[in-house]
Amino acid sequence: MTRSLRTRSMTLLLAPGSAAMDTGTVSVSVLIPVYNEEDNIAPLCGRLIPALDGLGRSFEVIFVNDGSTDGTEAELQRVASDRRIRVINFRRNVGQTAAMMAGIDHARGDVIVPMDGDLQNDPQDIAGLLAKLDEGYDVVSGWRADRQDGFLLRTLPSKMANKLISTISGVKLNDYGCTLKAYRRQMLQGYRLYGEMHRFVPIYARWQGAKLTEMPVRHHPRRHGQSKYGLERVLKVVLDLVVVKFLTQYETKPIYIFGFAGLMFMGLSVLAGIYAIYLKLVDGISFILTPLPLLVTMGLVTGVMCILMGLLAELLVRIYFESQGKSHYSIKTMLNFDEPPPPDRSLRD
Repeated sequence: MTRSLRTRSMTLLLAPGSAAMDTGTVSVSVLIPVYNEEDNIAPLCGRLIPALDGLGRSFEVIFVNDGSTDGTEAELQRVASDRRIRVINFRRNVGQTAAMMAGIDHARGDVIVPMDGDLQNDPQDIAGLLAKLDEGYDVVSGWRADRQDGFLLRTLPSKMANKLISTISGVKLNDYGCTLKAYRRQMLQGYRLYGEMHRFVPIYARWQGAKLTEMPVRHHPRRHGQSKYGLERVLKVVLDLVVVKFLTQYETKPIYIFGFAGLMFMGLSVLAGIYAIYLKLVDGISFILTPLPLLVTMGLVTGVMCILMGLLAELLVRIYFESQGKSHYSIKTMLNFDEPPPPDRSLRD
């Protein structure tokens, strides 16, 4: 069954004229990070390429193989017979955010559309996303209104995370976790993504002044392979949300948050000292027998350390903005890229 499906998909991919490729910019770049999706590559292309052909726009499909250990790389090499399909193979698995960042770095499209490689996103929804962009929006986010995942382990934690992210960030979306979105290219320029930050791209785009909307998209159950998501992602989302909030308010002025914390600790130290003196002079109680001396010392030391950390963070911010940024992924091979690959600027362990 799987073999015949692949054969049918390859027939669609190798249609006459598919070998031609525009070496300049294209209208739409579809970015697909994949990790151990061997059985999904050919069926996905069999659905995706006809859907993109029907748009009447020039396009490219960029697969980013995030260090897969199964036959994904071989499958990608097969489908890359269609020169509109471009492939980036990572040397090792570094995560979906890094894969997304690599696709954005090498995309040539005026519009960038990320999607999952597990067949749960529907390529037919891309036309609707682009139509919304044509209405004047800069970012259109997919909303899996009818999710086909387990409620307790996937849907419920996702709903809670979406509510938390919307509340803290101030950007109201029903589904941050849906990969299927459409961005105008300029909305993705000027920042780098790390950790698990790919789900927060709409927030970054809003920082750039993007006009954002959301539209329902179809969601299909996974048929091949295993999900890469689990409950541990909830903790990662919470921690990354703290980072996003910090970057929103204090990216270029970290001394404010460190300095505020430092002054709070020093103020606590002063209050503890005043209370210790009050106990000694008014009530005649020796403050040596209380935890007040320790509180005074620890508050003062912690406050000074926070302020010094803030000054150090200010120095690092200036170095960051005045130096060349680094990518935290390492590319092994690239297919159908006419330009020479960029120098390896990955961060070394």
